[in-house]
Amino acid sequence: MLTLGIVNTYDKIKILDAHYRAIARAAPICHAFGFHLALFDFPFKLSSEELVAFVMDKTTIGESGSYLKILYETNRLSVFDLPKKGFQAQFGDLVVTSSKPFPKKEVTPLKIAEGALQNRSFLFLVGLGRKGLPKELFERGKYHLDITSKGLSLETCTAIGAIPAYIKGLMENLEKESSF
Repeated sequence: MLTLGIVNTYDKIKILDAHYRAIARAAPICHAFGFHLALFDFPFKLSSEELVAFVMDKTTIGESGSYLKILYETNRLSVFDLPKKGFQAQFGDLVVTSSKPFPKKEVTPLKIAEGALQNRSFLFLVGLGRKGLPKELFERGKYHLDITSKGLSLETCTAIGAIPAYIKGLMENLEKESSF
């Protein structure tokens, strides 16, 4: 299972446009590339079903949230507080996404794709906010992934699109190569 995890680093109390717009942008990407979507530390005090209705009411992005509804209906949407210790085991290995990975934890997109094809599960954490991911998550991540492999910092929604697209593209290419 491949999961895109968005960690809110904006306001933890007040709902901002950035919150529901990022969710609405991530949903079609996750749907298109077969990823689950996990939201961490968002200020919504809503059930997943209520969150879907809220996002659908607030935006036209992602066909007015219809892809978010599909993720919810297919059990590929999860909403959590940020765990104090370990993340939920069903998501697999924690992959911190950053343009500045720790060298000892750095992994290539190709290694992740190879692992995914061997049925390993990965949770890719992306920070939503100016500060990026909290530093304590860097220590907790088993792997660190720079999706550009060039140390280039990407805006959150760009990263949300690039990570699933690139990983899934690598997986498809590896599958084609193995069938020849």
